[in-house]
Amino acid sequence: MPESPSEPDEATVDAVGKLVAAFETVEQARGQLYAFHRLTGSADFALDEAAEALRKAGHSEWAERIQSELIGLNVLPERWTFQLVEEYDDGYYAAFRELTRDVSGDLAGGRRHLHEERIKRRRRTDGRPGHEMGRPST
Repeated sequence: MPESPSEPDEATVDAVGKLVAAFETVEQARGQLYAFHRLTGSADFALDEAAEALRKAGHSEWAERIQSELIGLNVLPERWTFQLVEEYDDGYYAAFRELTRDVSGDLAGGRRHLHEERIKRRRRTDGRPGHEMGRPST
């Protein structure tokens, strides 16, 4: 039974909540992809220092191999990490985000965390400082 005529029933709230939780996992994966991008780029720039140190230590042949074989090497065929990030953002991530917004917009009035709002309502102490409901997200 809905909590009010304008709110969806518990089964709908639960279903939308599951979709939102899946999207939150995708957000976390996206963050990991950006971390991978940043770390890989940092390692590539650190190779400059390694090659220079090898040159100074008298190992120019190794420095040249690092320079020619490893610095600037594609992470995947024809792809640097920025290209992976852009393709992920523009493809899978964008589609997932859009569908999640559409479903929560249609079934939960745009409130992506309606499930959590209901939990907060049940768990808070009415009138106690720090337990205010606040505005529902829309």
